[in-house]
Amino acid sequence: MNHDYTERIKRVLEYVEENISEPMNLETLADISNFSKYHFIRVFTSIVGITPIGYVQQKRLQKSISYLRETNKTVLEISSLCGFDSISSFQAVFKKYFQTTPSEVRKRRKNQSNFPAPFRKNQDEPPLSFEYDRRVNHHFFRRVWDMNIVMKDIPTYEVAYVRHVGSYLDTSASWEKLGQWAANNALFPPDQHVIGISLDDPNSVDEYACRYDSCITIPKGFEKEKHTEVQFQHLPGGLYACYQFYDTIEKIGLLYQNLYGQWLPQSEYDADDRPCLEFCLNNPAHDPERKCKAEICIPIRKRR
Repeated sequence: MNHDYTERIKRVLEYVEENISEPMNLETLADISNFSKYHFIRVFTSIVGITPIGYVQQKRLQKSISYLRETNKTVLEISSLCGFDSISSFQAVFKKYFQTTPSEVRKRRKNQSNFPAPFRKNQDEPPLSFEYDRRVNHHFFRRVWDMNIVMKDIPTYEVAYVRHVGSYLDTSASWEKLGQWAANNALFPPDQHVIGISLDDPNSVDEYACRYDSCITIPKGFEKEKHTEVQFQHLPGGLYACYQFYDTIEKIGLLYQNLYGQWLPQSEYDADDRPCLEFCLNNPAHDPERKCKAEICIPIRKRR
C-alpha cells in the first residue's frame, strides 16, 4: 500500500486515540487526513475495515471497558471521559454492542472471562489492514488492476436529472421518470450518455437518507426553461480512472471498496474532490442475468 496513504490514515487513528474524550466529526477527521470528506470515508473504510465514525465509537467503547475494569469512576464520569454527549447515549450504545450494561460489567469485573473477548487485551493492536499490508506483496493485484483500469479525460457534461433519496438498490422509480422524460424529448444513447451518481457513502449515511442522481446528458442549446419535470446540473470534467463493470448492482459497493482500498493507494494518483460517475451501458431489467453493465469512473489527480 502507498506509504503516504498509510501515514495519512495513521494520523487520523492517532488523533482519535489522543482526543477520545473530545467531540469529533467527519470534517475534522477528513482535514487531518488531507482527503475530501467524501473520499475520506471511502478510503478510511477500505483500509481500516470500518467507517470513521464506527471506529471512533469502537475506540470509545474500548476505553470505557478500561475505566470500568481499572477504576472506580462513576458511569457518568466514564461516559464523559469517553466522549459520549450523555450518559443515556453511552448506555444505549454500550448495550447495543455488548448486550449488557456498564453497571453489570462493573459488577463482574473481577471475573475477566465475562468481558467481551474483542476488548480484553488487544486494544493496542493495529488495524488488520495495516498488518496485512506489511505481510503481503501487492504486485499481483497491481497487475490485475492495471489491465482493467483506463485513465480518461472526461469533459464537463450538462445533464438533466431526477434525484432519488433512499436505498441505492431502489433507484428504479427515478430512472423510469427520467427515461420517460428523455423519450418524450428524443434524448437517447449513444447520442447522449446515461449517468448515475451516488452522492453519499452508505457506510456512513443511513440507507433511507442516501442521495442518488439519475442523469442523462443534454445537447448544447437545449431549452431547459420549459422543463419542470427534471432538474439540471453540470458534472465537472477532468481526469478519471475508469473500470468496466458487469455484475449485479449490489456488487458495485464492493468494487468501490477495492478501487479505494487496493488500487488507489498503490497507484500514482489521489482521489479528487468530484463525484464518481457511473456510465450506464444497459438496463439491468432487460439483461438475461439481471446484471448491470457500466463504466465506473472515480475522479483522480496526479499525486504530488
